[in-house]
Amino acid sequence: MNRTTLKKLVPFLIIALLILHQDFWWWDSINPLIFGFMPIGLAYHAGISIAAAFVWWLATKSWWTEEMEVSDAEAAARRQQRGEL
Repeated sequence: MNRTTLKKLVPFLIIALLILHQDFWWWDSINPLIFGFMPIGLAYHAGISIAAAFVWWLATKSWWTEEMEVSDAEAAARRQQRGEL
């Protein structure tokens, strides 16, 4: 997937995570237990946390620019060379 596609996809993934995070269907449920000890609601939120970490990685990968890696003075010099100032 290219960077432009990821830039368009990430906001939708964030909104989906915000909606899915509102877990009301397993809120009062203890059973079934996942792996024999973890209530299903807790397992669901562990999965949401892993998904959020993945989306955060995608956001960083797609939105991080080369200019963020250099000092302010070096970035200003590059912009000046390109005629952006």
